Amino acid sequence: MFNSQAPNPDDLPTSAQLVKSTVISVVAAAALLVTVVMPSEYGIDPTGLGSTLGLTEMGEIKTQLSDEAERDRQIDQNQPASLDQGAGSATGTAPVEGSSLLDRIIREFGVSSAHAQEAPRQDEMSITLQPGEGAEIKLVMIKGAKANYAWTANGSKVNFDTHGDGGGESISYEKGRGVAEDSGVLEAAFDGNHGWFWRNRTGDPVTVTLKTDGAYSDIKRMM
Repeated sequence: MFNSQAPNPDDLPTSAQLVKSTVISVVAAAALLVTVVMPSEYGIDPTGLGSTLGLTEMGEIKTQLSDEAERDRQIDQNQPASLDQGAGSATGTAPVEGSSLLDRIIREFGVSSAHAQEAPRQDEMSITLQPGEGAEIKLVMIKGAKANYAWTANGSKVNFDTHGDGGGESISYEKGRGVAEDSGVLEAAFDGNHGWFWRNRTGDPVTVTLKTDGAYSDIKRMM
């Protein structure tokens, strides 16, 4: 039988060393919590370092997605069963939104307040939403830029949220439930991405067609 040799007491850490190591670990954990975890997960940046590292915007995006999932859950609970027939619940659709989070963050960080205003342009995009599916199209705009828009659900209805985000800021311009179409002028409140999020809460596929023209440098589907 093999008997291991007892350690030499002189090789063991002293009580003072253990206390010192514990204090250092606690301080390091607290520093990481304030400078990394809070900005990247919750958009809370008490030191300002999160904004410098680009973590605060990441946390704001996560918070927005979380709030949207909660709104969808509440809508599911309040809507008649016929509207949700065949539609995924908020829990069912969340992985789709989460799976595109990294791509969305990369696109968001690519927006710079230094965008030069390009000549007015005109675009048309169509997206087909399956029951329970959501999608987002945004225009890259500078503060004060305006774009005319008109979208239609082509005979059906969708829930929508017109909003903007970028540079650590976010804004909601307009929201609606069970809307067949909408049009107007979108004026950017700050430099960033401004546009529309639609979700299909019917039991059949819905095609949304968006037409835009005005002062924006790019149009892109975010998710």
